[in-house]
Amino acid sequence: MWAHFSVSRFDQPAQKIYQKKVKIMSTRDSSRLSGGRTVGYAEYGDLMGKPVIYLHGCPSSRFELSNPDLIGIAEQLHIRLIIPDRPGIGLSDWESYTIASYPDILVQFADQLGLDRFPLMGVSSGGKFVAACAWKIPQRLTTATIVSGTAPFDLPGVKETLSKQDRLLYGTAVKVPWLFRLELWKIARDVKKNPASILSLFADLCQSDKVVLAQPYVKRMMEQTVPEAFRQGTQGADHDLTIEARPWGFALQDIKLPVNVWHGEDDIVPVKQARIVAEAIPNARSRFFPHEGHLVFVSHFEELLSTVVGDDSDSLPGKSSIS
Repeated sequence: MWAHFSVSRFDQPAQKIYQKKVKIMSTRDSSRLSGGRTVGYAEYGDLMGKPVIYLHGCPSSRFELSNPDLIGIAEQLHIRLIIPDRPGIGLSDWESYTIASYPDILVQFADQLGLDRFPLMGVSSGGKFVAACAWKIPQRLTTATIVSGTAPFDLPGVKETLSKQDRLLYGTAVKVPWLFRLELWKIARDVKKNPASILSLFADLCQSDKVVLAQPYVKRMMEQTVPEAFRQGTQGADHDLTIEARPWGFALQDIKLPVNVWHGEDDIVPVKQARIVAEAIPNARSRFFPHEGHLVFVSHFEELLSTVVGDDSDSLPGKSSIS
């Protein structure tokens, strides 16, 4: 997730602001799946470049990379970043799903875009879906990368890493869902009145994250992507965070595809969770960043993208740890 912890109108935030500096396809794009379901998505960078599907955090949306500095890096590396909204978020139609079933939705989405095999990466709450895809559809992925991700709560040692606030957050989502939805609704209401108020959700970030968040483009990116998560209401984000707290429906030990696991050691998501995940996945390749936090993907975006597109999933070495 993005923070400890929206019905707002951010219909066209990225293309008007950034079109003179970088190439960006319309953020109104959508793809229609079987049964008539729509998946909203945005594309950034070099639209003729190598496609990379990026799974956003929560509460967040397809605008998670609407930052000209990050888009410029993707363009320089000739990478086409594709970010789909998950069900009930942004422009994507609501449908009930689990972590273990989400790969089926992603496969239909990739098929609609004409993508056979592709690199997949996910940040924060998007990481759990990368793990699910690496488990269920490894034949469709060239690489899989989890950045600042969470761990399944039923793995030994994970619950012990949760702060009191996180225990309350996830406990409320699972045991008192009406109260959790009410809290999300309050956030959505406040953000609708004042988009800048979303920054108050990041008060507990580490110092390095606060430095990153103070960057004007990053600040605006957050003010765009988080409210868009609640365009249709709170159901999408509520569901995303609730299933994160429940059993994921598969064992990380059953993942055969090599997976990159990147995490800041001062992350608001305890680094021990990333270490547990990296230990559980047989062919994990982990990298931990001292004195950095949840926004490590912003600080190391060029290196991250180079890793995502440069790794050969058939020849990645076994488990390693780099600091």
